[in-house]
Amino acid sequence: MPAGEGSRAVLWWGVASALLANVLYSTGFVLEKRALSGLPALSTRQPARLVRHLLSSPLWLGGSLALAAGFAAQLAVYRTLPIAAAQGIFVSGLVLLLLLSSVFLGERTSGRERRGILAILLALGMVVASLQGNGASTVTRTAPAGTLLAIALPSLAAGLWLYGSAERRAKRRHRQPSSGVPYGVAVGLLYGVSSLAVKGVSGLLDARDPAGTVRALFTSPYPYLLLFTGAVGLVLSQTALQRCRASLIVPVCTTVTCVFTAACGTVAFGEPLPADPLRLALRLGGTAMAVLVLLTLPRQDTDATAPGPERAPEPEPAAPTQGADP
Repeated sequence: MPAGEGSRAVLWWGVASALLANVLYSTGFVLEKRALSGLPALSTRQPARLVRHLLSSPLWLGGSLALAAGFAAQLAVYRTLPIAAAQGIFVSGLVLLLLLSSVFLGERTSGRERRGILAILLALGMVVASLQGNGASTVTRTAPAGTLLAIALPSLAAGLWLYGSAERRAKRRHRQPSSGVPYGVAVGLLYGVSSLAVKGVSGLLDARDPAGTVRALFTSPYPYLLLFTGAVGLVLSQTALQRCRASLIVPVCTTVTCVFTAACGTVAFGEPLPADPLRLALRLGGTAMAVLVLLTLPRQDTDATAPGPERAPEPEPAAPTQGADP
């Protein structure tokens, strides 16, 4: 087989793996959301209780297995596709997620949210179009540890701060339920760092040298970032998914993860940006459009049927004291 045909075959395997990952991730999120609707209210302040409730649900375990299989497919994607191209395909899974959420969860999106999703898909098309031409198939394996940590640590801190800020605002009395956008952005930052770590792990895997692979992994920051983002992301994402509509929080989370991974991963792993001015404008314009959509989505959920965090009942009005004017 000529080298060019072999390279195209590898790229098609990467595309197929990315589409499979989309199906697995969408299915996993919907199963977890169905399971969470039947569980007691979860709290990030009680992580052990939260995990105990999750592990007691067979439906949630099924969803988590689907997500784990999606993670395995993602490893194959990062070995065969440039990081920016992979994110473009992952974002396209939002269409499948919205369909599954409508059919199996009965969730309805507003017109404003649907327009936002269409704008995200347009941004996806711009990013994918920027990948055509020379250098589109360039794949790097590892990132300098210093560069990776300089991106990852502030991003993790920002995600945790944003989630905590959303939690504090949600506790204010007489406040409309949150639409989930702040939660989605916060969890998306954590999963963006996780995605960079997955990319690094995929580059170190070598079936011909298992001992060398283990040694390389545990002397790199990748497995430690995966452990942290996996444990913290589990607690934060499941709490947020129980409180908010999957049809909004998951697209927001996915978009943030993909934009963060494409932008920061290109820098951390040294994959080249387009040299052609038009392709560069498409790449930067698509990224900017996706971010702008996130900033314009509603922060409160006005749909009375949408699930939200439980609220304390309003106190009964005090009875008038004797002698008081009627």
